[in-house]
Amino acid sequence: MKTGMSKITALLLAAGISMPLYAADVKVALDADPESLDIYEQLSGGILQYAHMSFDPLVRFTKDMKFEGRLAESWEQVDAKTVRFHLRKDVKFHSGNAFTADDVVWTYNRIMKSEDYKGLFEVYEGMKKVDDYTVDLVAKVPYPLVLQNATYLFIMDSKFYTGKTEDGKDKDEIVKAANTYAANHVSGTGPFKLVSREQGVKLTLERNKDYWDKKSPGNVNKLIVVPIKEDATRVAALLSGDVDMIAPVAPNDQKRVMSDSDLQMVTETSNRIVMFELNQNVVPAFKDQRVREAVNLAVNQKGIVDKIMKGFATPAGQMSPEGYLGHVPDLVPQYDLKKAKELMKAAGQEKGFEITMIATNNRYINDAKIAEAVANMLSKINIKVTLKTMPKAQYWPEYDKCAAGMQLIGWQSDTQDSGNYFEYLVQTRNDKTGKGQYNCGGYSNAEVDKLIAESNGEVDVAKRTAMLQQIEKLLIKDAAYLPLEWQNLSWAAKTKLDIKPIVNGLDFPYYGDLKVKE
Repeated sequence: MKTGMSKITALLLAAGISMPLYAADVKVALDADPESLDIYEQLSGGILQYAHMSFDPLVRFTKDMKFEGRLAESWEQVDAKTVRFHLRKDVKFHSGNAFTADDVVWTYNRIMKSEDYKGLFEVYEGMKKVDDYTVDLVAKVPYPLVLQNATYLFIMDSKFYTGKTEDGKDKDEIVKAANTYAANHVSGTGPFKLVSREQGVKLTLERNKDYWDKKSPGNVNKLIVVPIKEDATRVAALLSGDVDMIAPVAPNDQKRVMSDSDLQMVTETSNRIVMFELNQNVVPAFKDQRVREAVNLAVNQKGIVDKIMKGFATPAGQMSPEGYLGHVPDLVPQYDLKKAKELMKAAGQEKGFEITMIATNNRYINDAKIAEAVANMLSKINIKVTLKTMPKAQYWPEYDKCAAGMQLIGWQSDTQDSGNYFEYLVQTRNDKTGKGQYNCGGYSNAEVDKLIAESNGEVDVAKRTAMLQQIEKLLIKDAAYLPLEWQNLSWAAKTKLDIKPIVNGLDFPYYGDLKVKE
C-alpha cells in the first residue's frame, strides 16, 4: 500500500483550497476475478462485486440492510403498482456523457434482454420516463419488493453502449463468455474507472475524480484486484505485504490472521445457500422422489460444517435462512444413512448407478472439498460419482449447459427475500421470462409455480409468509435439491484499512467508500 501527497495537492491545501484526497493505492486479492465487465452478462457474485466499483445502482443496501439512495435521490409510491424515482442531477458517466432518465430506461430495456437478469424484473410492465430526471417503475400487480429490485439497476451509459463496433456488432449485445463490446469497455457513474484488465491476472481501476458522491469517505486513488485461488496463498500474500486486503479467509487460515497485530479480520453472516442440483434430465433415477430423498438423507450437512468448515457456516435443511419469511424452523438436515439405503432399495436402485458431478474450486469457501465429501457420502448408497472441479470463470459456461448429473451452486437472494431463491432455482424453467434460469435440475411442480406467482402479488405479510413457507415444505417433501449450508463471509486487511464499514452480508464491499487511515 502506498500513500502520499502530490506537490500540487499540498500547495492547494496550503492555500486553503479544499479538494478530496485520493492518496492511497490498495491491492485486493480475491478468490477469483469477475467473469466479465458486462454487468448484465451473468448474475453472479463476482460481477456484482465489480458492478459496485464502476457503476452505481438507483438504490443500495446499507450495512444494516436499510435502503439508501444512490443515483435515485428519493422515491415515492405513486399508486398501488407504481414507484417514482427522482434522479440525481449533474452526474457524469466516465465517458463525460451526462446521466439522465434516458439512461435508466435504456438500462432497464437492456436488462430485459439478459437471460439472467430479466427474471428479476419480469413482474414489471416497464420503466417509464416522466421527465429528464424522473422515472416510474410500473409493476403488473402490486409488488412488495420494488426497492430490493432497484438495488440491481446499475445504470449504464446509453450513448456509450449504443451503435456498432468496427466489426459490425451491436455494442449493447449480451452474450455469455464472449468477447463483446460491453465485456471489454466500461462507462458507468461509479467511484472507479477502468484502467486495464488482464483476465485471470489483474484488474486495475483508478479513482473517478468527477464522482458525484462528495460525501464519500473513500480516499483510494488506485484499486488493483488480483485473483488468487488458493486460500493459503492468499493469506500468505497478505502476511508478506504483497496485498493489502483479501477475501475470503478460509476457516483454516483465520487463526493466522487474528494472531497478527498488523492485521484485522471482519466476518458477517450470509444468506447464501450452497447446494447441489439433482439433474433429472441427465440422470433418469433422479426422477424418482425416493432416490432424491435418499441423496438428501445420505449427506451429513452438520458433519461438513463441523469438519470442513470448522463451524464457519450453518447446516441447511431448506433454502430460506432464519429471519426470512419463508424460513420453516422444523426443516433441518435429516441425515439418516440407514433410511437412505432403504429408499434406494425401495426404488429398485440398491446396486446404485453412476453420475457426473461438477463444482467450482474458487467460488465458495472449501467448495472443492465439500464436493469431494458429498461424492464420498453418496458412495455409501452406491452412487458412484465422477467429480470435476474448475475455477468459476470456466465453471459457469459448463453449468449453463445443465449437462452434469449434479451441479454445485450458491445463491444469495437478490431481493433479500425467499421468493428470489424459488424464482431462480426451482420454478419451472422458462427461457422467455427468465424464471427458473438457474434451475438445472429439471424440477417442475405446478403447485410450487402457482404459489410463487401468487406470493409475488401478495402484499399482506402474514399471507405471503404462509405461501413462502408452504413452498419450502413442498420442496423438501419433493427432495427437489440437496441443501448443504449457509456460508459465513470473511475479509482480512492491514489495520490501516478501515474495512468494517464497507463490507456487508451481501458480499458486495463498497470499495468506493474505503478509507485508508493516515
